[in-house]
Amino acid sequence: MPNLDLEVFLPVHNEAESIEATIREIYDELSPVLNVGFIVCEDGSRDNTKQILRHLAQVLPIRLNLSDDRRGYSRAVRDGIDMVEAEYLLCLDSDGQCDPKDFASLWTNRAKADVIMGWRVDRKDTLARKAFSRFFYLIYQSVFRTPVHDPSCPYVLMRKDVARAISPHLGAMQQGFWWEFVARAHTLGHSILETPVRHRLRAAGVTQVYKWRRMPGIFLRHVAALFVIRAESRRALS
Repeated sequence: MPNLDLEVFLPVHNEAESIEATIREIYDELSPVLNVGFIVCEDGSRDNTKQILRHLAQVLPIRLNLSDDRRGYSRAVRDGIDMVEAEYLLCLDSDGQCDPKDFASLWTNRAKADVIMGWRVDRKDTLARKAFSRFFYLIYQSVFRTPVHDPSCPYVLMRKDVARAISPHLGAMQQGFWWEFVARAHTLGHSILETPVRHRLRAAGVTQVYKWRRMPGIFLRHVAALFVIRAESRRALS
């Protein structure tokens, strides 16, 4: 896939019901204005996600990274960053909640900061998940004081060199990748700009991670990881 302007990265796990529609919607929106390709890191799906992705890769500019075992969101994103060839990388979740029509606002602002992030002004997540995020955000900001309102938004545009500079520092948060990404980017001195984006209901299915019974454990692991990240960042800068 030579001379790509942009590669779109999607981590995928058990999204057979919606992944084809999600990828085609993104491609239909972006391909008329940019030479765009996809990097899809599939994470040990147990439905027929792999078969659908293999079919799509025959008709669309998609590079696949398939796994029989579950590696986790954080590892999947880092594997995708290692594969990027285009000058710019757009990271999106694969559940259909990100609206490709909002990409134009990120792309227009790409020269204004190292990292351009979406800011979900009307999140369509469950009340429990939004409450968890808000409470954790207060703790998070007391530690890092980032210039970001929505650090967990999975709608992120950056240059390849920026992505590769940040990627080696990641891995402390297994279920909070973008929280960690923003903290690492900020402490490493990268500029971050937010732009409002829409947030939709999932195209199909339900989240397998942020269920109510898992929230307390995720919260405690997130808080512990904050202090690991802070300590590692201080050592790296000393």
